[in-house]
Amino acid sequence: MADSKWILVRNAIDAEIKSGQLKPGARLPTEPDLCAKFDAGRHSVRRAIAALSIEGKVRTQQGSGTYVETPELIKYVIGRRTRFRQNLREQGLAPGSKMLGHSVGKANEKVARALGIKPGDQVLRIERLTTADNVPIAYGTAYKPYDRFPDYIHRRAQHKSVTDTYKSYGIEDYVRADTTVYTRQPRTAEAHALAQHPQMPVMVVSAIDALLDGTPISYSRVAWAGARVRFSLEAEPEDFPRPIEMERQNG
Repeated sequence: MADSKWILVRNAIDAEIKSGQLKPGARLPTEPDLCAKFDAGRHSVRRAIAALSIEGKVRTQQGSGTYVETPELIKYVIGRRTRFRQNLREQGLAPGSKMLGHSVGKANEKVARALGIKPGDQVLRIERLTTADNVPIAYGTAYKPYDRFPDYIHRRAQHKSVTDTYKSYGIEDYVRADTTVYTRQPRTAEAHALAQHPQMPVMVVSAIDALLDGTPISYSRVAWAGARVRFSLEAEPEDFPRPIEMERQNG
């Protein structure tokens, strides 16, 4: 019976979520309270919460608690002019973005090829977490040619969006030149940043943004929380130098 207790706890919490007793975004009772409520040990409660996390029904934020997940929180449109803030605001969601770190280093072959520069050329690397209504949805890294954007970090801090930052460089418009989407298991840092179980897959989007003449200005690899985002690919074939690619990776 002890081995199956966690299943009873998992099913009971799941039933409360399905019935609406526990609404999306609601915080679950603390672990001691759940133990008392279901007359279960800590191991059973933790295993039940882990199972629900893998299923994408709850998310655990370190130091904050466990919350009922909001499945498919946003519909994210990827097209010729993909804009993060516009995507969210059109759905009544508050966009958020936090830079977690940045550095200047040498471009490896993959980054250099994406940016149209030589391996070893300097690039600006930016690590960022984005949110929707304060829920983490994407975590990743963007690379920019350092020679073109030497003071990008300073300018980005002065503007609300990437688009506005580019305008400060005289770039009035830019487009998505290439997008690759695939799924895999999250890396430890990704799962932690996205507050999701390490066995819940992420959608990884690799993208190249370019000027209207095709000159690359950014290359990014971003892991999106699979349970919170649904992508809509609305590409105009004649506008893309290369087609959008879809693939699946296991690892």
